[in-house]
Amino acid sequence: MAPAGRPGAKKGILERLESGEVVIGDGSFLITLEKRGYVKAGLWTPEAVIEHPDAGASIVGVNCRFGPDTSLKTMELMKEGLEWAGLKAHLMVQPLGFHAPDCGKEGFVDLPEYPFGLESRVATRWDIQKYAREAYNLGVRYIGGCCGFEPYHIRAIAEELAPERGFLPPASEKHGSWGSGLDMHTKPWIRARARREYWENLLPASGRPFCPSLSKPDF
Repeated sequence: MAPAGRPGAKKGILERLESGEVVIGDGSFLITLEKRGYVKAGLWTPEAVIEHPDAGASIVGVNCRFGPDTSLKTMELMKEGLEWAGLKAHLMVQPLGFHAPDCGKEGFVDLPEYPFGLESRVATRWDIQKYAREAYNLGVRYIGGCCGFEPYHIRAIAEELAPERGFLPPASEKHGSWGSGLDMHTKPWIRARARREYWENLLPASGRPFCPSLSKPDF
């Protein structure tokens, strides 16, 4: 890359924004390096987030590395920072499709299960519906997912927010909402699961003998 100010030099981020260019940036690696002590990028959340709308960014958010709960807690801090600074920006969140409350500074890459043993951490569709509702109530309007998300997870987001969107996503007609399709099951204890309260309050088991509730991250 040519040095700034010389022929062929690339425009800086502010120049690109001022010219009307749409810029999508991923600050994950910069933030990760800062948390590990390798670089000093500036103040941390929620202070850091206000620098982006102030520079012209229309959307701010978090993506990958951490699960829905951690990502939403981060979004709360970011929203607080924006409100404190009197700034406005659209909020975006795209967490992992895995539960990873025990991961360390690098996120889920610190976990001993990463990358080939994460299946026992996969969020249920009900977990994702809860996440989608909490994100929407927080004011987030770009709600998605990153590593670990499957098509049924994205459908769960769309189904949870169907009242706001005004329509259901494709293939929703193939199953009842919140397990209601089980109301015709031959087993009475299975029929009893055809209700929202059952799935909302379910605490899925891992099915693995002597499985620890949390792992010990490498870092």
